[in-house]
Amino acid sequence: MLLGSIEAGGTKFVCAVGDENYQVKEQIQYPTTSPEETIQKSIDFFKRFTDLQAISVASFGPIEIRRNSKWYGYVTDTPKAGWSHTDFLGVLKAAFDLPIYWTSDVNGSAYGEYILATASNARLSALTYYTIGTGVGAGTVLDGKFIGTLGHPEVGHVRLKRHPDDLDFKGICPYHGDCLEGLVAGPTFEARTGRKGQDIPLTDHVWDIMAYYVAQAALQTTLHIRPQKIVFGGGVVSETFLKKIRHEFAVLMNGYQDVGNLADYITMPLAPNNGSATIGNFALAYRETKQLKSNQQPNA
Repeated sequence: MLLGSIEAGGTKFVCAVGDENYQVKEQIQYPTTSPEETIQKSIDFFKRFTDLQAISVASFGPIEIRRNSKWYGYVTDTPKAGWSHTDFLGVLKAAFDLPIYWTSDVNGSAYGEYILATASNARLSALTYYTIGTGVGAGTVLDGKFIGTLGHPEVGHVRLKRHPDDLDFKGICPYHGDCLEGLVAGPTFEARTGRKGQDIPLTDHVWDIMAYYVAQAALQTTLHIRPQKIVFGGGVVSETFLKKIRHEFAVLMNGYQDVGNLADYITMPLAPNNGSATIGNFALAYRETKQLKSNQQPNA
């Protein structure tokens, strides 16, 4: 069975076709430009595969995921220039007579990590995935379902206690200034230091400041949701950075709740090369095909 995946990021799109075993058969990526040009490139890629059975889209946002909303399938009030109020799903549905699943980028990644984690640990039922890159977001899967009813979570915009060595930095979020995304997204490195993150050694104190903020987010997630695992992906994250986050998390938790071995609780993605969303999309697309078959059964 051939399945399609669109990982729609604010910087780039990654489109792939694969099978129900989550194996990539072919994949392309290209920069995110205008909605018309970028979505059309996705359509052109998938039109080459005449036996495609379903597609799943994991998109940057905010997006509308409530099926009863007239804006379902839209990218809504996004800071990404030119993309606000884009009918992303509607354009795809006009091009393909196929089941198409629609969710946020981090939900797609969370589902991919959930699939991989449950394959190796049957007892795992709840997982949260954070991405820290151009933006910041998180998705949570609980017993195979996403958390979020009025919409998808917007964890990148939670408020934090400021680090005492970072009080003069105003943050970069156009809506909230110093929310989580405004303090730790990739562009904050240049805003703080005039240098890109990849040019700043991990011994620089700015990484300690960032770890303090990310650990607060992990603490909030732990105490609100109590997942069995928190996964951090995205271009800012490395194992060395995670070690700093685990240290700050332990200090903040101060022995209040036991989450087990922090190296097993706060982790890098299982999927290589930040490919969690592609795996998640394959799994969600496959789920859509099974749902369609179930609905077509007599007396279903």
